[in-house]
Amino acid sequence: MTTGVWLIGARGSVAVTSMVGATALRAGLAEPLGCVTELPELASPALPGLGDLVFGGHDISDITLEKKVENLVAAGVLPARPAAAVADKLDGLQRELRPVPSAETQLEVARLVAQDIDDFRRRRGLERVVVVNVSSTEPLFTAGPAHESLSALSTAMGTPGAVLPPSSLYAYAAFLAGCPFVDFTPSTGTRLRALREMAAEAGLPYAGHDGKTGETLVKSVLAPMFAMRHLRVRTWAGTNLLGGGDGANLADPAARAAKSGSKQRVLAETLGYQPQGSSHIEYVDDIGDFKTAWDLITFSGFLGTQMRMEFSWHGCDSALAAPLILDLARLTAAAHAAGRTGPLTDLAFFFKDPIGEVPHALADQWARLAAFVRGLAHD
Repeated sequence: MTTGVWLIGARGSVAVTSMVGATALRAGLAEPLGCVTELPELASPALPGLGDLVFGGHDISDITLEKKVENLVAAGVLPARPAAAVADKLDGLQRELRPVPSAETQLEVARLVAQDIDDFRRRRGLERVVVVNVSSTEPLFTAGPAHESLSALSTAMGTPGAVLPPSSLYAYAAFLAGCPFVDFTPSTGTRLRALREMAAEAGLPYAGHDGKTGETLVKSVLAPMFAMRHLRVRTWAGTNLLGGGDGANLADPAARAAKSGSKQRVLAETLGYQPQGSSHIEYVDDIGDFKTAWDLITFSGFLGTQMRMEFSWHGCDSALAAPLILDLARLTAAAHAAGRTGPLTDLAFFFKDPIGEVPHALADQWARLAAFVRGLAHD
């Protein structure tokens, strides 16, 4: 099942790590560590193989893939040996990347984006294409009357001016092209009612939001422990230090607010209440594409005895996110092939702020994901 993966933010660190990683895996140059769809519990003939993924995408940046890979190797994100071994493949990947089109109205832009995606599908002879948003986090967006129905939205998009934030514009374009959409960012994406209506009319699945790769991943494991042991969490406060492009983008207070909100949802949903504290995000240029998180948890036990726990997390965000992009592309493509439509709530395992009423404990999400994959094999 040859499957296209169209990346929004295709020249960014996560996208390039995904493309280089998939190329290295196809050549047998590395193990698929971090790819959960390679685990026995999720192995299924319904999923396209890692070697069956073909990449393309849009980006506002014009940095060459050769230069981006060079930067990622220097930053310690990509190991030098596999990066060098796939260097001769970069030109081929580069040819499938497109600049973001411009036009007088957003409706025209969406049609041009959809045309790029459709051209990619036809030219490469692909069975289907999954559009994945890995671009920069947007500020919080407030929906208005134009976002309540597809007809109202399409009318508004046909007039000059910005009606949709970029993530939602790309979701509209993906659905227009007949493609499933995955939002790995905390941006608005498919959260608008009109876009959900569009996906339903087109019979397309979608998934999101905000990939779970670090501190929140740990929270989704620890919070259920406190709940199951009937320990009262009084405070859960964290500090996240980020470098690289993502950190620079999150230096903007509006974008940071969107990210912080998704990071805290797991606690209220898992514990049944919201403890004191928040997740603070700070940009530290010197740590590059890595991120560090420190969390302080204070809790009460038997007879009110007060205790505390602290943990730290230091990881490379792109190396953690990239295999999940490959997983999500495979799972969403299989869901599309099986005729699944609407929100793919069973993919909550991958997200900080998953769509729908779903469990937030990692073990529960894993059980739903495994059942979802088993179901695809029988469809």
